[in-house]
Amino acid sequence: MKSFLSHLECTVCGKYHDADLVQNFCDECGRVLYPVYDLEGARRAVSKIDLLGRPANMWRFFEMMPVRSPDNVVTLGEGVTPLLRADKLGRKLGCSQLFLKDEGMNPTGSFKARGLSAAVSRAVELGQRRVAMPSAGNAGGALAAYGSRAGIDCFITIPEETPQAAVTEVRLYGSRLELVAGHIGDAGRIARERAGIEGLFDLSTMKEPYRVEGKKTMGYELAADFNWTVPDVVVYPTGGGTGLLGIWKAFEEMTQLGWLEEAKMPRMICVQSEGCAPITRAYLEGKDRSEPWVDPITIASGLRVPTPFADDLILQTVRESGGTALTVGDEELYPAIKDIAELEGVFVCPEGAATLVALQKLLEMGTIDPDEKIVLLNTGTGLKYLDVLETP
Repeated sequence: MKSFLSHLECTVCGKYHDADLVQNFCDECGRVLYPVYDLEGARRAVSKIDLLGRPANMWRFFEMMPVRSPDNVVTLGEGVTPLLRADKLGRKLGCSQLFLKDEGMNPTGSFKARGLSAAVSRAVELGQRRVAMPSAGNAGGALAAYGSRAGIDCFITIPEETPQAAVTEVRLYGSRLELVAGHIGDAGRIARERAGIEGLFDLSTMKEPYRVEGKKTMGYELAADFNWTVPDVVVYPTGGGTGLLGIWKAFEEMTQLGWLEEAKMPRMICVQSEGCAPITRAYLEGKDRSEPWVDPITIASGLRVPTPFADDLILQTVRESGGTALTVGDEELYPAIKDIAELEGVFVCPEGAATLVALQKLLEMGTIDPDEKIVLLNTGTGLKYLDVLETP
């Protein structure tokens, strides 16, 4: 197998960057870099039929992944998570085609496994053996696991209010951990400072080019599960936004590869917490960039991101797709978690529950037709939130 990675391109100024040099963000304007592939070459070399006999993990899409050699892939079997029909939940809501993609089935219990598998693999391939990253919880556990697997040194900063499971994970996997008073922004500042002092490579969300490539495999899997069509609506809990952006990037790539049976794209729904909603506020105010959210508070730790680095890309994607952005309250998450558990047998995380609350609101508003094909993204298992999910 051969990766068709061509180069990195700035998402704002368009400057090309060498993909085989260590990069964080654009050296011209400081914005997000995206990996770009030789899609015509990939189209000639591989078809979607070729994927069928490959191992059931996200690296089955190797040609469209950023690692040059399969020998450099650091994997724990991430990806190919179940897409479940949620018929009982659908009947309660009046929806005829409701689906739940359960990312809690990944190694380390969340979708973060995808992004960190890709980022660690590429970092190792480019000679980086010491890395740093802030985390609101699940990403820290994932980096610690993949760092252990790769045998590299990881320094991870985590807010003190993070669910205990993530803190325990980082410690058990042997990474260096610093608990930080404050939120993910404060943790990020300390991680950057330490990275500068010790010469660590920064793996922060969207501040390096490759975590989004792991997340985009969710989009490839959705298309494959729907027989190479796409859903009408994807409801996504949005903190840093890497998953939402990755899914959209996957659909754009598959369109150019000729893999999709229909020339259509889904509407991307950005769901945030009432206690931390910089993207939703900017969307509703018609702005292209978000302002930092003061005093972010929510039990959904993955949504507690007051200054998402890729805010412009998230807003652009929501608008391009014809989607929308909205908020949900913490008090609405508990009954949603219970509904999904009782009706569908899936114990979702608070962020996953937020997608159900958002769907209910959008159905009431008439924004979503109940007969559309709707996918709710559960980004992790509720088992990692036991200390914050006691019945209120």
